[in-house]
Amino acid sequence: MKISILGCGWLGLPLGETLVKNGHTVKGSTTSESKIPLLSTVNIEPFLLQFTPKIESENIAQFLDSEILIICIPPRAGKLGEDYHIQQIESLLEYLPSSSIKSIIYTSSTSVYPDLNREISEEDTVIDNHALIKVENLLKNLPQNVTILRCGGLMGGERIPAKYFQGKTINTGKIPVNYVHQDDVIGIISMIVEKGFWNETFNVVSPEHPIREEIYLKNCEDLGFTKPIFEEATELIPFKIISPKKLISRTDYNFKYANPLDFRYL
Repeated sequence: MKISILGCGWLGLPLGETLVKNGHTVKGSTTSESKIPLLSTVNIEPFLLQFTPKIESENIAQFLDSEILIICIPPRAGKLGEDYHIQQIESLLEYLPSSSIKSIIYTSSTSVYPDLNREISEEDTVIDNHALIKVENLLKNLPQNVTILRCGGLMGGERIPAKYFQGKTINTGKIPVNYVHQDDVIGIISMIVEKGFWNETFNVVSPEHPIREEIYLKNCEDLGFTKPIFEEATELIPFKIISPKKLISRTDYNFKYANPLDFRYL
């Protein structure tokens, strides 16, 4: 199968490597010319594409000459504004009608759910004005098959939770985490490609939800970080526990890392 990955970064690059190993022909985009040789080295056909937010490329048609499109570009906001990512996707959609793309996987985020202080499923309310929900709705209106993956906090590799809180005082230690390991996101996308779980919305989060204090202390113990200073919160801190039950029941996916306390780093 021919697969195009829009955004060969932290997730897209190892995903592309895995799909190549599984026998697929993979095209990958990057905004950095210096990454072109790296993509070629792992047998991903490289394409230099800029989104500013309009697509700037002379070979976008060739890039979209595939059966499946996987969108992995991060929704950068900040000074660019909340609408920037929406405009990027709108620019992409202009090219889809003339492409051979039949199915799309979009990596969204569990940030689309409000903090309801309980377990949350795909049937729960979302933040309607969230940029990612607006993008999800744009994609769901397409004639192609579209599967939305609402990913929890992406961890693994150099993304280590406690690294960002060394020696800091925090009062969110008792809040449950909604993390997922890079290996599992890659495994889930690969499974969808192989088995065709299309026109679905799935929460992609490890089934177990330890509290942040447990995660941070485990990271510090394993990797030699300076421990954060945990203080009790003086009031209830809103939280959510994202459930992956729909994903597991529909697909029988078996998480490699069901518990974030077992995540592998570096």
